[in-house]
Amino acid sequence: MAELPSLAEIMRDHGVSRGVVIRAYSLLRQEGLAEPAPGGRWRVVRPGAPTDRRPLHERIGDVITTDGLQVGAAFPSASALSERFGVSRPTVAKALEKLEAAGVLAGGGQGKVRKVRALPTREERS
Repeated sequence: MAELPSLAEIMRDHGVSRGVVIRAYSLLRQEGLAEPAPGGRWRVVRPGAPTDRRPLHERIGDVITTDGLQVGAAFPSASALSERFGVSRPTVAKALEKLEAAGVLAGGGQGKVRKVRALPTREERS
């Protein structure tokens, strides 16, 4: 999805107040044309384009099945996942902590490779 300019960029480029920009983005949201994105940005919503609105930890958990990872396999790094999902590394770290608490991933920490501890069950994926 295409990102829209930040509030500050629009304020600077068009000489309008923050309130005007916020109202404009609110109208775009009401019309279903834009939605908030991670990091305080906004992005264009394409009609008919599938959007996965599940929590990040669920989408990251799906990496196990989509990448065909087995129990004991190395899980992608937080940096690789942040690029893949378009979010910051601290946001990915919080999602990975949830997966570790659920028993899906093991290990982790700085310099350590996370491993798949268990394959997600149908209830964990839904």
